[in-house]
Amino acid sequence: MNFAKRLKELREEKGFSQMTLAKATGISQSSIARWELEKAEPTASALIILSQYFNESVDYLLGLSE
Repeated sequence: MNFAKRLKELREEKGFSQMTLAKATGISQSSIARWELEKAEPTASALIILSQYFNESVDYLLGLSE
C-alpha cells in the first residue's frame, strides 16, 4: 500500500474529512488532497506530524511496514 492510500484509509477510519484533518494537524487541506491524489509527496516534517497524529510510524505511513 502506498502513502496516498494509507493516508486516506487512516483519515477515513477516524471519520475525518480532509478539512478536519487539516485543522487537526495544521497541514493545508490542499496538501492533503494532493497527497491523496498522488499529485505530490509530503515533506519529512509533514510525515512526522502525521505519524505523531495517527500514532503510526513513518514507515507505516509510507507503506514500508504493516
